Amino acid sequence: MPVQAREQAINGAHNGARLHNIGHGAIPARGSEQEAVATMTSAYAGIIEALGEDPAREGLRDTPARAAKAMQVLTRGYREDLDALINGAVFTSDTDEMVIVRGIELYSLCEHHMLPFIGKCHVAYLPQGRVLGLSKIARIVDHFARRLQIQEVLTRQIATCVNEVIGARGVGVIVEAQHMCMMMRGVEKQNSVMATSCMLGQFRSNLPTREEFLRLVRA
Repeated sequence: MPVQAREQAINGAHNGARLHNIGHGAIPARGSEQEAVATMTSAYAGIIEALGEDPAREGLRDTPARAAKAMQVLTRGYREDLDALINGAVFTSDTDEMVIVRGIELYSLCEHHMLPFIGKCHVAYLPQGRVLGLSKIARIVDHFARRLQIQEVLTRQIATCVNEVIGARGVGVIVEAQHMCMMMRGVEKQNSVMATSCMLGQFRSNLPTREEFLRLVRA
């Protein structure tokens, strides 16, 4: 099964009828991207005006267009082709020891308030005849982070994708992040950190494997 098709299955399995990848099956044509930027530019201008500001004043004149382009970058995961992102970087290997990539920076947008959450991701897997190119793990993290998200779903999507791509004996993912929707508004708690985990295969069924992962993450 192509990686892109697997990703759609991953999203569907963990989001029910409300998919995170609506319209995400292929990279959109350039014209549709331009149309999306134009629509968002107009919307941002309306928001600025609704706030009581003057969207025509010098400091805000180009803000709607800049904000629209920034939103395209922050949600580029919807438009990425996962097959092209992996780019065949799956290699045969007789390695059977745990592979860990710690401290991968991630930036995402909370789907409830469209405010950022920022943190780090730790990914580990037990190879089963194949390993994944190192940079591709970080790219998978970004691929699912760069969209409207909740951390719980993001964590599982990363783990499931890595597992599907290389057919590992097990995958473990931990995400730790601070949420601006909790820091800048609402309860306004500045030092809270949310941690989520997803353990698949031997990381779930084998306690020593899980403990080794947790110990190495904290080393």
